[in-house]
Amino acid sequence: MRTDSSPGSLPAREHLPALPAAGAGTPVLDVVIPVYNEEKDLRPCVLRLHEHLTRTFPYAFRITVADNASTDATGHVAARLAAELARVRSVRLEQKGRGRALRTVWSASDAPVLAYMDVDLSTDLNALLPLVAPLISGHSDLAIGSRLARSSRVVRGAKREFISRSYNLILRGSLQARFSDAQCGFKAIRRDVARVLLPLVEDTGWFFDTEMLVLAERAGCRIHEVPVDWVDDPDSTVHIVRTATEDLKGVWRVGKALATGSLPLDRLARPFGDDPRDRELAGVPQGLARQLVGFCVVGVLSTLFYLLLYSGFRHFAGAQAANALALLVSALANTAANRRLTFGVRGRGGAVRHQAQGLVVFGIGLVLTAGSLAALNAAASDPGHSTELAVLIAANLAATVLRFLLLRAWVFPDARPSLPAPRAVQVTERQGPGPYHPRSGVTERLRPVPCADTDPGDGR
Repeated sequence: MRTDSSPGSLPAREHLPALPAAGAGTPVLDVVIPVYNEEKDLRPCVLRLHEHLTRTFPYAFRITVADNASTDATGHVAARLAAELARVRSVRLEQKGRGRALRTVWSASDAPVLAYMDVDLSTDLNALLPLVAPLISGHSDLAIGSRLARSSRVVRGAKREFISRSYNLILRGSLQARFSDAQCGFKAIRRDVARVLLPLVEDTGWFFDTEMLVLAERAGCRIHEVPVDWVDDPDSTVHIVRTATEDLKGVWRVGKALATGSLPLDRLARPFGDDPRDRELAGVPQGLARQLVGFCVVGVLSTLFYLLLYSGFRHFAGAQAANALALLVSALANTAANRRLTFGVRGRGGAVRHQAQGLVVFGIGLVLTAGSLAALNAAASDPGHSTELAVLIAANLAATVLRFLLLRAWVFPDARPSLPAPRAVQVTERQGPGPYHPRSGVTERLRPVPCADTDPGDGR
């Protein structure tokens, strides 16, 4: 595993080298089970997971029970398990929060692949090896279990099904998320990627992994999805209304941060050459296909916008005046949209110059469309409105080709839409071996629970 990448840079994907065999050396996989007051379910969960990994996982592994401020005998059950099983450890945190528990343990772990699952083991464990295999091979950066994939088999009530699907639709609509299932408690991440992403994740509760996935996707990380078999736990203690409220607050916070550009996520300066989009290919114009697609989309929307404006202005102005006004307004919008979406230019630098050059292109379009209208009026004394629109559409199609060539060669000649310019991520220096907390800058140290043979029922 690479360890030479500077803070704020995603490492190059590569196969994990020299993996220790099962039962030997540093664990390849560290599975975290965050728990709060789970004294009843913890022991059978850990024993079942331990048996499954021993039987099926070909590399060394570790199971970490992250007890986040339990008030029952959960801590004692975890300590007894750690004493009985060599590949199980117990960590105690004094504050609640599933996200806090995951960040704390993941940040301090020495395993190159980090995973977590809920204590109820609702997800069939046969999906665990397919979950982590793409991370070990270097194919993917994160992996998630999906209950919404077509080949998944899920047993749960209509209420939870509705809430889950609604939540993921909200993520797709508001944050443009492309992963299918944000809430399934069955995820994994490479440690080198976690080291860069975790300092940017603010949430410490149930929204933690959703925020991590959104940021990872926006940063250009590859997220692998595994269809899972999943059976709902009817005894789940999750408070649905409170959790949903906090999740919606998190969606608003992250959406606002992305909209204002306060998160430096331009693929987090992943090394050039690791992504095939970074490679210079002889004879292939940089980003031409992507620019054409973006330009066509913007062009269609601009044409519709132009026609709507022309129809509106035509009620109180002549054909030439309505055409000029509609073309001017739509040209300003078209230049701004192409600047950002087609040619990937960000920030305000050069915006005035780009608009000025766009107006020159607008002038050329005005000449073409005005000349078309003049020719139409010369050919017919009183052409119908539909005829005018047809002529304008034809003229705009001709002007569109010239507009793209001018925008690409003159207005935005140095734009590289396939790769936004990487920006460094400022990460506060950590104070010791514990994980960094983005809000306070304070390092939290893990406090291992002694593995003494204590009685789980002593009430402490």
